[in-house]
Amino acid sequence: MSNQDIKTQIKTPHTASTEESTKSENSFSPLVDIFETTEAVTVIADIPGVIQENVEISLDDNILTIHGKMTCKQPEGRVVLEEYEIGNYMRKFTVAETIDRENIEASLAGGVLKVVLPKQVPAQPKKIEVKMG
Repeated sequence: MSNQDIKTQIKTPHTASTEESTKSENSFSPLVDIFETTEAVTVIADIPGVIQENVEISLDDNILTIHGKMTCKQPEGRVVLEEYEIGNYMRKFTVAETIDRENIEASLAGGVLKVVLPKQVPAQPKKIEVKMG
């Protein structure tokens, strides 16, 4: 399957507007992978340390938004190396209208968020019987 086929189901991420997220607010964009099968599009986001209560997912006007907050208790002592992002995060993606909005599922396990966007089943041809009278 080509990249062009995948782009028909989910488009390049939107960039967050300045009012939604700025670096001064400690915001970041989690890394994501997007996979497509004939049945669904799956978005995998790397959000280590995030708890379920700090994750919001919405679909509005064909824009899938993953938003939340990553917090971390700092252990005592001097910081030697700090690579984990802490603060607000957001990613937005345009999804195709062929996504079945009513059956989207999301799960969070081991710091990995998985959002499954099933595709609508295409309408099948129907033979219509002609009746007498």
